[in-house]
Amino acid sequence: MNHVWGLFSHPDREMRVIRNENETVAHHYTHHVLLMAAVPVICAFIGTTQIGWDFGDGNVVRLSLMTGLLFGAAFYGLMLAGVAVMGLVIHWMARRYPQRPPLTNCMVFAGYVATPLFLSGIVALWPLVWLCALAGAVALFYTGYLLFIGVPAFLNINKEEGLNFSGPTLAIGVLLLEVLLALTVILWGYGYHLF
Repeated sequence: MNHVWGLFSHPDREMRVIRNENETVAHHYTHHVLLMAAVPVICAFIGTTQIGWDFGDGNVVRLSLMTGLLFGAAFYGLMLAGVAVMGLVIHWMARRYPQRPPLTNCMVFAGYVATPLFLSGIVALWPLVWLCALAGAVALFYTGYLLFIGVPAFLNINKEEGLNFSGPTLAIGVLLLEVLLALTVILWGYGYHLF
């Protein structure tokens, strides 16, 4: 958790500090990913069960506590799996580089790069669709920035190749994010009618 501020205040230097720690995947998940992924889940649980989704048309849809718990758990699991999948994608994308980083570095890198997306979930405390979309877009841009500057610092891929690496990786990450959001919306819609 001590790297969160550094990722926003001096990300290039922080990526080098993180890389030098040689963190294991288990340590990274228990000390960063599990905690950060809980931020949007807890905020969305509070917002959707206490205030309700406001779609801007005057209708507010509020979830029951049980439905909120079930979908919060599902969303949490999907986010944890998403970070692992992105670590695998980064490792796969780096296969053609002579100094291919180990899978552990790629998994840790994916978790830290996802930090802005996790923190954008704070706005789910007041679940306005447009506000959540705006916060998500800003977080996605900063995630792309972290990916771009972290590739040379964390994955030993030179800056010239960093753009070639970051662009497709970010595109795959956006696709994965859309799949996770779609699954969440489907589950939410199904559960709303079920409970």
